[in-house]
Amino acid sequence: MPEYLAPGVYMEEVSFRHKSIEGVGTSVAAVVGPTRTGPLRGKPEVVTSFAEFARMYGGLDDLSLGGKSLPNYTAIGAKAFFDNGGKQLFVARVIAGVNATDADGSKGSAAFGGVADKDGVVSFASRFPGAMGNYTLEFSWRDSENLLKSERPAVTAAVAGKTYLLQAVGVAKEAKNTGALADNKFPVDIQALVELDGVNLRIKNNRAVITSQADPKNPASVGSNQITVLDPAKLPANAKLTRVYAKPPTSGQLADGAAAEIVLNAEADLSAYTGASHWGNLRVLRGALDKDGVNFTVKKGLNLGVGADLTLPLSALAAASASAIIVLRNFDLSVREGGADGEVVYTYADLSTSPDAGNSLAARLVASPKKRYDALTSPLRCTLKTGATGDAVLAALYSMFNADALSPAAGSLDDPRYLITLTGGTDGDAPGAADYGGESDEIKGSTGLTALEDIEDISIVITPAAAAHAETHQAVVAEVQKHCRRMRYRVGVVDAQADMSLSEVRDFRSNFDTSQMALYYPWVVIADPTGAQPTVTSPPSGFVAGVYANTDVTRGVHKPPANEPVLGVLRFAQEINKFQQELLNPNGINCLRSFPGRGHRVWGGRTLSSDPEWKYVNVRRYFNYLERSIEKSTQWAVFEPNGESLWANIKGTVEDFLYNEWKNGRLLGGTPKEAYFVRCDRSTMTQNEIDNGVMVCVVGVAALKPAEFVVFRIGQKTADA
Repeated sequence: MPEYLAPGVYMEEVSFRHKSIEGVGTSVAAVVGPTRTGPLRGKPEVVTSFAEFARMYGGLDDLSLGGKSLPNYTAIGAKAFFDNGGKQLFVARVIAGVNATDADGSKGSAAFGGVADKDGVVSFASRFPGAMGNYTLEFSWRDSENLLKSERPAVTAAVAGKTYLLQAVGVAKEAKNTGALADNKFPVDIQALVELDGVNLRIKNNRAVITSQADPKNPASVGSNQITVLDPAKLPANAKLTRVYAKPPTSGQLADGAAAEIVLNAEADLSAYTGASHWGNLRVLRGALDKDGVNFTVKKGLNLGVGADLTLPLSALAAASASAIIVLRNFDLSVREGGADGEVVYTYADLSTSPDAGNSLAARLVASPKKRYDALTSPLRCTLKTGATGDAVLAALYSMFNADALSPAAGSLDDPRYLITLTGGTDGDAPGAADYGGESDEIKGSTGLTALEDIEDISIVITPAAAAHAETHQAVVAEVQKHCRRMRYRVGVVDAQADMSLSEVRDFRSNFDTSQMALYYPWVVIADPTGAQPTVTSPPSGFVAGVYANTDVTRGVHKPPANEPVLGVLRFAQEINKFQQELLNPNGINCLRSFPGRGHRVWGGRTLSSDPEWKYVNVRRYFNYLERSIEKSTQWAVFEPNGESLWANIKGTVEDFLYNEWKNGRLLGGTPKEAYFVRCDRSTMTQNEIDNGVMVCVVGVAALKPAEFVVFRIGQKTADA
């Protein structure tokens, strides 16, 4: 209470109305089951569309569980949920052995896709275990500008200090300025790397091909060291010089050792100019340029069949008709699913081969990204060997590149592709009941259904993939039952198993007695979303959960989620008729049926409870809504003075909330008095309860029950006057 010590006017704010109760959401669902990828531990992530689901947990492709290929029922259920009107879905991925996994998902039955070079300089691995992790990585070099330049000056216009390729046919002996070649060997044809030395052309390091034409019928090779200096003025008129060099790229000046590749129009045979063996199977040379763009070092680790590094002037490549010089500095990395031509699921932009750069592979493809979104969607992690250099990283990458794609065959129109394939990823075995139930772990993160306990908003739980495994299905449903009971305000949508007969589904239902689960039968037939076959049969829980959510939004949670269309269904696996449903409905088995002219519909709205008060799904879910709304919006009352003022405030708050429910047609009764009552006074609590800090408020509500059986009584009458 404020103190008033000085004379004056004081303003105080007071409330003359009851605190309001805001209705909680009832359409948020959660799915637990195996997926193609995604985290296994920690707080489950919410997705608001199937595109988000696919980005974080993989698409609709089949899973391989225990060596057996099965439809991806979890993904199909998630898609069906959104197709039928669902808006928010939490996903908890499970695999066999999920409770034994580390925080990163290792040590379970599923394995990571990965690849490394033989020396362990570069190692790639999928972020999450699963067969989807067998990605194909495609590197796209950002500096795709062709730096190739060539010029053909006249022999008399050669510039001192520059290296040229000299090509001349029918050179006479007069052109020989210095050299041991006998006069009777002339004329000769010459291809040689030359450099202007004063007024003469000096052959560099004996890099020449000289063929004697003295006997035209039997041309003979001459040693490359037989001529060392030529007089350009005495060369024949057909003599030509060619100079090849690399211009500076627009992205920035070259540095010594800049990684580059040279594309040749013909297979390379440079043995005469390089001293190396014949490279007849190479059309792409990979190595490093000097800062002037004049000399190129062919790297042994980057080129097939090259035994040692070799530096040569670019002009030597004129004989092999070089068509492009491209610098290999930064690159983009595309992650493809399903092979070299598969869909790109993620792209890392502007990466560097330098281990120390801020955009290096190790810096950008970290094992534990700081941002939550990156941790969920980034599919790769990469580690570099301690002390590795940029050259070593580049060489390691080239050793992992697909050789056929890297060096297209002679005559091929394909450009080189830089592809690395990850292998070894598996989906593991089919998860069991313990995996679905999960465990609580504050350090590594919780798993399965237990991981959903920290999320208050969930009101619907589905496990569609569990129904595909008859040996564990009942145990998984028992885990869902325990979870819903523990969390109070949740209901589980339960699937029958595939192709169950009427007696089998009745026997299965007899194992449960709870108002917090509802069983649906039979399975649904849909178009195969993967396109591998025309149709696929799927558990109905994802479809029904979407119907729940859509009904809550369009009509309200008080409306039974029945007599509603099921979207995306071609037909049901078994066509249930009225007489068959008469066997199932009294047992609380909700049927999915097709009607001529009315499509495919949910035709049942009962729980698995034997208690008549909680027979209907909408009654159970509506009371969950009332209880949770009142509980959440009256937390302010805790530790308030437990007297008449609090009791009146609580009573008025709840009455206002229920009046609004009655006004909106969600309660049975012509007047508020008939629809509900609220009592909170000394008649609802004893003095002992008051002394022990207990306040008791009694609320009675007349819930609406569904018109499950619509009866018209028709009889004849006489025409009275």
